[in-house]
Amino acid sequence: VAHLLWIGHLPTAAELAEFQKKLEANRNLPKSVVDVLRLLPPDTLPMDALRTGLSALGAIEQTAFAEAPDLDQAIAIAARFPAILADFFRLRAGKEPVTPKPGHNTAQSYLWQLLGTEPEERHWKPLETYLVLLADHGMNASTFTARVIASTQSDLVSALTGGVGALKGPLHGGAPSKVLDMLNEIGTADNVDNWLTQALDRGDRLMGFGHRVYKAEDPRAEILREMARTASDPDFFALSKTTEDRTLALLNERKPGRRLYTNVEFYSAAVLAAVGLPGDMFTPTFAVARSVGWSAHVLEQVSNNRLIRPQSQFVGPHDKKFVPIDQR
Repeated sequence: VAHLLWIGHLPTAAELAEFQKKLEANRNLPKSVVDVLRLLPPDTLPMDALRTGLSALGAIEQTAFAEAPDLDQAIAIAARFPAILADFFRLRAGKEPVTPKPGHNTAQSYLWQLLGTEPEERHWKPLETYLVLLADHGMNASTFTARVIASTQSDLVSALTGGVGALKGPLHGGAPSKVLDMLNEIGTADNVDNWLTQALDRGDRLMGFGHRVYKAEDPRAEILREMARTASDPDFFALSKTTEDRTLALLNERKPGRRLYTNVEFYSAAVLAAVGLPGDMFTPTFAVARSVGWSAHVLEQVSNNRLIRPQSQFVGPHDKKFVPIDQR
């Protein structure tokens, strides 16, 4: 899928093998970047660690990223996103980073570097599906941010660091961890109706429902629901499915015509929890997927660049008068 987004067609077997070699050659972080991650307090948010590690990579390997963004740079950065997160994840737990293993795909390598054990297919396969589904999604806030930065003729690392900053916001990429918090608070399938009714009576926002683009079910949610069904603990999936069903029924009852449906974040939480990730690693893992789409957009932007400079209309007061300071 990365090959498709970056180059424009699905790879042949030979192209995929060559692509895999390039990814594997770039998965290790420079020691200096790891040293920067070591300096971060253990309670640093993983998204902040990703932003810091990515920025450090651009500074330490500035020669590699000094020229205009190109495919080799995109491959190098996409390969490093999982490593930055995995190394920080282990360092904050007092463990040493794990060296990537040859032959792993991105999902396998990410779980191996995070956990230090060979991932089972029932874990890496749902994660691989997640990474494919979240690789790109139109001109969203983080993608637009990356393209604006690239349009100034800045470097690829700066553009993707900007994307990380935009994705960190809870209105864009922070919802899956909030879904997990909500499900954990509900606790059991028997408590769903009571919890949802109280939340709606208070006017609380129910995480994982509604989307600015989709006015029907998010097609990605349908796929992730089936991945969650096979990967999750049965009790947790039952809780998730009951919560989804009752939420949709109550939203339709209380807000008819609003067309609020399940979005990608709802079952992302179940899938990412099932593969062994804690909640604060959900949005960073979203960034691992989206790094491919961001860099594809940047490559497209620089191929026929024009500075992106949005216009705005001033709507403030026009009748302000200058008063000398000794008369104020």
